[in-house]
Amino acid sequence: MKIVFNRQSILSVIAPLMSTATGKATNPAMGGILIEAKHPDTCILTTFDGEKGMRTTVESKVTEEGFYIVNAQKFMQIMRVMNGEEVTFSVDSRLSAQFVCGKSTHRMNALEGASFPELPILESNRGFCVGEGIFRKMLGKIMHAMAVNNQRPVLNGCYVAVENGTLLTVSCDGCKIAKCSLRTELVNRNEDGSDLRFRFILPIKTVNELYKLLSDDEAKEMSIHMARKHIVFYIGDLIFFSLLVDGEYIDYDRIIIRQHKIYTTVDKEELVSALERAALITEERVAETGRSNVKLTLESGVLKITASSTAGSTYDEVEVGHEGGDLTISFSNRFLIDSIRACDSDTVRIALSSPLTSINIEPADGKDENAEDIFMLLPVRTKE
Repeated sequence: MKIVFNRQSILSVIAPLMSTATGKATNPAMGGILIEAKHPDTCILTTFDGEKGMRTTVESKVTEEGFYIVNAQKFMQIMRVMNGEEVTFSVDSRLSAQFVCGKSTHRMNALEGASFPELPILESNRGFCVGEGIFRKMLGKIMHAMAVNNQRPVLNGCYVAVENGTLLTVSCDGCKIAKCSLRTELVNRNEDGSDLRFRFILPIKTVNELYKLLSDDEAKEMSIHMARKHIVFYIGDLIFFSLLVDGEYIDYDRIIIRQHKIYTTVDKEELVSALERAALITEERVAETGRSNVKLTLESGVLKITASSTAGSTYDEVEVGHEGGDLTISFSNRFLIDSIRACDSDTVRIALSSPLTSINIEPADGKDENAEDIFMLLPVRTKE
């Protein structure tokens, strides 16, 4: 195999591919980039760690076709330090890879392309199209509530439901739930003409990588191809694919309490600012006791925020709108901050009932008939 390509072009596409090339795998091929050269000017780069992968095509001049694997980390390092713009890359019959750029030459070992992990089928006759910015925004709202290494695998990720004109994302880690629903334009790609109706669970690592890859442009469309056990995202010139989490998701609507007794509305930034000041104490407490609790006391239109540890104490007051009785309740401060920040509005509405009952946090600004966001959080028991 022998190809010539522009160094900057290669560097621009390698960066995202690195996230799906694992350096800890027992199979060296999973830590490598599969390079496929095809006449006259096609070079396909693929990485796959066994769970998720990426593929992209870069323009090049192919002198000799072939497909081989080179270590992804070393490949990127060589591209960075080469002094010049045009790089000639070749692999000989002894699996010796050579890079030539100007007067510089570098050699490394390669692997046969046939040893690369088997890839899932990257095209399907079922799927849909949606704006990148729309999907990214919905993922951003629920990412804080995804579980990590939970004993129930279905919680270690994000549940997505697509039904005709509605897109739903849900996450739950046992302490908090984030649910976001949006009526939006979805292009049906089902070749059999059937209605859009998909239910799937994206693994947490896939969600984190997908969020980085997507742009904020809601008009920029991405295509999603659905299969039984995996999903493929076509994002511009990049193909991102991942296995799905197998299993039935929890009945989240049954867990979320809809009828509360106490309601308060508060300026989002003012409340987050007060909680961040409390974090100076609660984060210290994490190191000492493993706890990071903040106590909220709702009383006569004022929300009192307190926290204490051996390092000191903090007290804040925030004026709020208040319906119902008074209440004192405690939360993990970091969980509370994350749930409030996920709320896409200047003012948030918090629904409460008792010190041991979960609360709901929702946008309080003008009601959007096409969207519903709700963030549930469990309180913590305290001896104080």
